[in-house]
Amino acid sequence: MAIDIVPPKRRRLTDESEFDVITGADDEQLQILLCSEELTPAYDYMDEDIKPIQTFISEEVDSRDVGVTGMTIMVAGSSYIPKLNAEKPLGEDASFICLNKQVIGVADGVGGWAKKGIDSGVYSRELMKNAELAIQKQSSITTIDLMKVLNEAFSNTKAKGSSTACILSLSDDTLHAVNVGDSGFVVIREGIIVYKSKVQQSRFNCPFQLGNGSTSDDPSVAEKISVPVIAGDVIVLGTDGLFDNVHDFELEAIVNSGVESWESDVPETLAWRIAQYALDNAKNTEVYTPFTRECFKDGVVRNGGKYDDITVIVANIWPL
Repeated sequence: MAIDIVPPKRRRLTDESEFDVITGADDEQLQILLCSEELTPAYDYMDEDIKPIQTFISEEVDSRDVGVTGMTIMVAGSSYIPKLNAEKPLGEDASFICLNKQVIGVADGVGGWAKKGIDSGVYSRELMKNAELAIQKQSSITTIDLMKVLNEAFSNTKAKGSSTACILSLSDDTLHAVNVGDSGFVVIREGIIVYKSKVQQSRFNCPFQLGNGSTSDDPSVAEKISVPVIAGDVIVLGTDGLFDNVHDFELEAIVNSGVESWESDVPETLAWRIAQYALDNAKNTEVYTPFTRECFKDGVVRNGGKYDDITVIVANIWPL
């Protein structure tokens, strides 16, 4: 499988970092969440820490209405669980699903700005909104220039703060991406992760980030990625609230469970299950997570999960 990656042009160091954590392993928790009959619908879940936001577009996706040049189409749904914070009820993550153009994206506002009284969620939401507008403005309905989208969104975003960003598009049976920071995505094929985007960071827990500040980055740092996909692939796009708290093997297991059940046709339900699992790990004081591992690598020993906003978009690749 050919995968084309263009490395970023430069790296910038910023002191706007956020820090939190996890440890251990909990097979019982994994088995409960993998059991389809135990699934609680997102809208019935009453945990006081969970205010999920779902987005799903299936009936609106029709190959006659979507610019398609290959033999596949992308159908997606999302789930968002913001941290409980009375001052920032919307959290700092943002996302969009633009299926008529076959594009999805996520952004994660950098929490360190809170020390200066700035809600970086405002920046991430404005960035994603401007990305949507830039996508709709492109005249071509078959090939979206993602770097042009990112550059235009960045130029038109005037809010204070900074944010990571990861935007994906499907065309000619190839998944294209531009990525800045530690949001990212995986491609799962026949139950196995065949591609995972790399984290971009200046130092531990300090990701590359788009913003208007003097220490922020611009789109020139974006990594450009192209990955061939086939019908049946499952794309999971998320912010670091997902990838800091869920190992690859756990993500594979949850997706496999969903693909083998009715969830295969309902991507937002699978997105919710993944987000819920990430939240449970984030709040667990004994589970060993990817963030724990990275802390140890950096010489930091901390117990507990990395409680963070969690955004998950699941995109199924369907045949035409």
